[in-house]
Amino acid sequence: MLANNLVRMIEGHAEQITADVINRVREDPELPNLKKLPEKELRSWAGHILKHLGDWLSESDEKQIASCYEGLGKLRFDEHVPLHESVRNFQRLKDTMVTYIRNQGNRQTTMELYAEEELEHLLGRFFDKMIYYMVRGYEGARRHMEAAAH
Repeated sequence: MLANNLVRMIEGHAEQITADVINRVREDPELPNLKKLPEKELRSWAGHILKHLGDWLSESDEKQIASCYEGLGKLRFDEHVPLHESVRNFQRLKDTMVTYIRNQGNRQTTMELYAEEELEHLLGRFFDKMIYYMVRGYEGARRHMEAAAH
């Protein structure tokens, strides 16, 4: 994978990217409930993804991704964070990662440009999976609550 160096760069700067994401969440008027969560929780969520990005991107066991992010969806439901805010938070993280890589310098060679494009493609696929499983967990928790209420 040509994007390995870029993945290591993200992992090595996870704290900085996490801080950027948290600032963007705190400033986003579209995320009123999510911004109320403790910084420690937001830091843990982003750090878990960023510090182990290479493992997540190469992970062939989709069950692990499903388990982790369905659990996050249930947690967000229990915290009364609307689903659209939870999805927006993932979009914020992905955008911050891509922006970070793009801001690290001008890509000169065709191979460097290709590596950046490859990383964006891999991130897109991974974030699609995370969002899908998070939504599934959120909806499952909502159905469970509704069934218990009847």
